[in-house]
Amino acid sequence: QGYEGLVEGGDNIKQANWLSVSNIIQLGGTVIGSARCKAFTTRAGRLRAARNLVERGITNLCVIGGDGSLTGADIFRSEWAGLLDELLRDGQISEEVARENCRLNIVGLVGSIDNDFCGTDMTIGTDSALHRIMEVIDAITTTAQSHQRTFVLEVMGRHCGYLALVSGLASGADWLFIPESPPEDGWEDLMCERLGE
Repeated sequence: QGYEGLVEGGDNIKQANWLSVSNIIQLGGTVIGSARCKAFTTRAGRLRAARNLVERGITNLCVIGGDGSLTGADIFRSEWAGLLDELLRDGQISEEVARENCRLNIVGLVGSIDNDFCGTDMTIGTDSALHRIMEVIDAITTTAQSHQRTFVLEVMGRHCGYLALVSGLASGADWLFIPESPPEDGWEDLMCERLGE
């Protein structure tokens, strides 16, 4: 469950094996669980997460997520030494354990359907999202033509219009809104004229 599992510990942290990933290739990446974790945004929550990792001898993390997850990972990494010092001072870990776990290594992978991270061709999740969007468009196009109706489809992407733009191009959409290029005044009349043609 993401950072929630890290903070809560217990059965949320377990060793993965081949059986853990058997028969999940067709599922979305969130099959491993995902949760917004208010506790991890606090030092007390990160202290609990550090204790759970240290108890298991885990000093390597692979964080897959967007802005919130990767920002949290960076904060956790920068605080690691201080968190261990605090655990040692409070008698929750020994000096030997603190020494053995003195370094936290983190690999961050951008898992966001928005495709809004520079330095990568495509973020994890974008391709799957585009496939889903095109499946929906293929399914509703026949209905739209049959009923001679205009259909409006909204896609995700937060502040990035990549999914809208690419799926609009791929489907031959007649009109497209993207956040990077907000419509000018009078767009309603222009759109109606275009659709009327």
